[in-house]
Amino acid sequence: MFKKDKTYVFALGGLGEVGKNMYCIMHNDEIIIIDAGVIFPEEELRGIDNVLPDFTFLKNNEKKIKALIITHGHEDHIGAIPFLIQNVNIPSIFAPNQACALIKKKLQDRNITYRGLRAYQSRDKLKYKNFEVSFFRTTHSVPDSHGIVVKTPDGTIVETGDFKFDLTPIGPVTDFTRISEIARDGVTLLMSESTNVLDEGFSMSESKVDEALNEVFAKHGHNRIIIATFASNIYRLKHIIETCKKYNRKACIFGRSMENNLNISMEGGYIDAKDILVTPEVANMMKPEEVTLLCTGTQGEPLAALSRIADGTHKQIKLTPNDIVIFSSSAIPGNGRAIANTINKLYLRGVKVYTSKTDREIHASGHGMSEELKLMIRLMNPKYLMPIHGEYRMLKRHAALGVECDIPKENTFVLDNGDILEMDKGTVKKTGSFEVNEIFVDGSRVGDISGAVLNDRKIMASEGILVVIVNLNMETRKLLAKPMVTTRGFILINENGELIKKIEDIAEKNILKALKAKKTTYTDIKTEITKELNNFIKEETGRKPIVLPIILNIKE
Repeated sequence: MFKKDKTYVFALGGLGEVGKNMYCIMHNDEIIIIDAGVIFPEEELRGIDNVLPDFTFLKNNEKKIKALIITHGHEDHIGAIPFLIQNVNIPSIFAPNQACALIKKKLQDRNITYRGLRAYQSRDKLKYKNFEVSFFRTTHSVPDSHGIVVKTPDGTIVETGDFKFDLTPIGPVTDFTRISEIARDGVTLLMSESTNVLDEGFSMSESKVDEALNEVFAKHGHNRIIIATFASNIYRLKHIIETCKKYNRKACIFGRSMENNLNISMEGGYIDAKDILVTPEVANMMKPEEVTLLCTGTQGEPLAALSRIADGTHKQIKLTPNDIVIFSSSAIPGNGRAIANTINKLYLRGVKVYTSKTDREIHASGHGMSEELKLMIRLMNPKYLMPIHGEYRMLKRHAALGVECDIPKENTFVLDNGDILEMDKGTVKKTGSFEVNEIFVDGSRVGDISGAVLNDRKIMASEGILVVIVNLNMETRKLLAKPMVTTRGFILINENGELIKKIEDIAEKNILKALKAKKTTYTDIKTEITKELNNFIKEETGRKPIVLPIILNIKE
């Protein structure tokens, strides 16, 4: 599959999905990894905390790994690092300043000691036997965002990281000079993010959000203002703090992740908020026009600060009808219903709510839209294009943009995780694939959550569970009492006495039948009960709860 003296590119996460970005470049005995992110589970993955890239290939080839290089500090690019370094030997991690501080905090919280973390600057270079790695500054919603340039014996690869082209950003502007230098030297393969490829035109400038928030603050000068935004959107936090200063308001933070991000940004010099932050106790004593509350919960997360405020269960913040709530965010796909529920609860409490739908300029995405993706293609002028960081439809559309920008269709690659590109002296082709799975984090357990467990959780959530408790003596082959049935999430026992009695009778009949056999085991009895009850309950109710027989062997 992998030949000597050729360069290979493949993804362990980030293709066919928005999240868990992890891309690898390999030449002979060296591997460079770009990013190690997580993706947050969808609703059907009940009980799962995070989904990780598959580290199996890296574990099997860990002696080849030279470095993990981080583009920026968002969870879908750094969230898997604690799990990665506990399972795979990673000699060095290079990250920009902000991401470096976030990674340190993440490792400290998990009591993980790692001495290979290094911060890089935009003009730094990393040199290995087969690779030379350099960087270029991009504009995103978090400071110190970079694209990665990897020179290999078979051509130059550019991985854009997350980016937009904002000519009036809150932070630094994209380094167009460096991009022109990279393009002048020649780009063989461009790996470009695809998050907002389905949105036409150019993304809105972050400065427009600044103007919109100023208007809201000016209009509601006598109201308490509550702003929910992404904890990781550092530049949004920065101009909210600056707007508070302008209107002589103090700011109070709710949400651990937001506190962490803000503290790290203050330590790094990205935000100056030392004289403006107050505690919840102080905020509650201030007049409404003197304070702004910043909180997490833009996606309707049940335990986030804004959701608890909307429910009226937050211990420190109680809504009043004069409050103004601003959702300075966009909905992540799949979260629409939860967000709508939170907004409805806020309206029921009489507050005025601003969202990006009612006032589109209160949020700007950190990801470039279709025209910006075209601009990146034109600026880099690559020979080949590999869209990354997106669902299949996004990757497909991004490849089509490449064709519109004069890249031959056969030079664009819409790939899955595990698909392999082979680079050979300036030419690129797909050459094979290997299996890549999703790794689930379930509390303290990582990777040992089977599909059967998740399927059982799904059934219990939708169909419920029925427990059959059996008391018998296996030595005498005697059933000591009629089976007892209890349920959760299936039916109410008190209101379905006749059905419960039928279930108990069927269970008793099949237990007695099984006990007559000479070599009956506990497993045989459980199988017999489960099979017969599944058929009966499905026919009688149209439902299929999990049937769980519990057999107690009692010696008389």
